[in-house]
Amino acid sequence: MSRFINRLLILLKRSIALSFAALKSIYKWFLGILPVLLKILIFSLIAFAVITYILPIIWILLTSLKARVDINTKLPKFLFAVSVENYLKLIPEGGLPFATYLFFIQTILGLIIYTLFSFIKNPFKKYISTRTLGIIWNSIFIVTCIFSFFSTEPTQSRLQVDVRYQFFSLIICSVVAYLLINPWKKNRINLHEVSNGLAVNDRKENLTFLIPVILSTVGVFICLANGGSNFFYQLLNSIIVGGGSTILAVGLGTIAAYAFSRFDIAGKEDLLFFILSTRMLPPIVVVIPIYLMYISLKLIDTHFGLILLYTTFNVSFAVWLMKGFIDEIPREYEDAALVDGYTRFQTFLKVVLPQSVTGIAATAVFCLITAWNEFAFALVLTETGGRAVTAPPSITSATGSAGMDWGKIAASTFIFLLPVAIFTFLMRSHLLRGVTFGAVKK
Repeated sequence: MSRFINRLLILLKRSIALSFAALKSIYKWFLGILPVLLKILIFSLIAFAVITYILPIIWILLTSLKARVDINTKLPKFLFAVSVENYLKLIPEGGLPFATYLFFIQTILGLIIYTLFSFIKNPFKKYISTRTLGIIWNSIFIVTCIFSFFSTEPTQSRLQVDVRYQFFSLIICSVVAYLLINPWKKNRINLHEVSNGLAVNDRKENLTFLIPVILSTVGVFICLANGGSNFFYQLLNSIIVGGGSTILAVGLGTIAAYAFSRFDIAGKEDLLFFILSTRMLPPIVVVIPIYLMYISLKLIDTHFGLILLYTTFNVSFAVWLMKGFIDEIPREYEDAALVDGYTRFQTFLKVVLPQSVTGIAATAVFCLITAWNEFAFALVLTETGGRAVTAPPSITSATGSAGMDWGKIAASTFIFLLPVAIFTFLMRSHLLRGVTFGAVKK
């Protein structure tokens, strides 16, 4: 009996040992395939996110190119005759002014020149510099804006809004952007060759051809809005409100972030938390008190009211994001500038700002996307068909005599997507470095 029990115990021990060995081998096998499983899971999530993001855009593009007969079918038609009638609905009736074609031609030529000078050096450098060509090209744009103002008749509407004066805003933006890219009094810098074979100053001077391209596109929108197109007037409002709030939020956020990063401020942590707390409440919670306050201040349906509100909500995000970027800039750079006789403000302008360009670009992209897509405040704080109505509320309210005009909605939505997509594409060289800047601590 004892021999049987001993054999049974030995068999049990061997079974347990074999079980542990099997579990150990399974564990090692699982650890071996775990990286593969994680990669498959990550790629699956990325593919799902991309498909989820791309499919609506594909639907918008295809629907905008369908005729009304092809849209109103029980089953979606994947084979259809391409039509641009939905985009023609957005263009005012009665033809386009001559200035529209001038701005469009300048946009195309500017893109060609910028692309050409980005890949090869200026072929006319022996006779004329890139800086001089940039001055000539911006001067042509300014002359086009002045000609457009005097040659375009204002459209009489119930709003009595003369959008032609926005041409002078484009002139101011062109001059300011050119002086920021190419200061009139150039600093002495050490040029170094970059990967595409052009010097740093050549890359900056090439941007002088890109600025009129962007502003010429806005000029096309102004001409269409002046012609009576409600959508392009509302798209122009989105550009004014989104661009104005982004410039103010990034500018104020950068200055405040520099102060929080470099100076000992009493209650710094509490102030930073208070600034961040403005982002914690969803817009729908505070929209009623803000609406009542705006009625008292007579800011309902005004560009200034929307710009002020969007700036208030974006500046907290800009402060926190820019503080992380400025914290990573070594203080020794500023100390050296102060020793050389620079003031604190000159140090900020000439040392800190150039080092934080990538952070400013990344912050500007996120602030512009937030302001561009904002819906709740734009719906409540503007009147239907009013002066400051932006594109998002107008797209959702588009109705036709036979119900929802899906083709027109798709066309307007696709055009609405383009400005932010183009701006993000232009900032792509700074965006990746900007969002990862400060990820590695010293």
